[in-house]
Amino acid sequence: MTKVLLNEAELELIEAIKNLRQAYPNGYENLLWYAQQLFDELVEMPPGDE
Repeated sequence: MTKVLLNEAELELIEAIKNLRQAYPNGYENLLWYAQQLFDELVEMPPGDE
């Protein structure tokens, strides 16, 4: 087992992904959208870093 340090956004994304199966069928689409938004925020490049 490997231990890693995560910031709050990374941990929140992992928890959202882990909960997707449990959310099906009620709430699945909302949780999927939320996880996608978290991912997009994490990988978004700051202006000027392109």
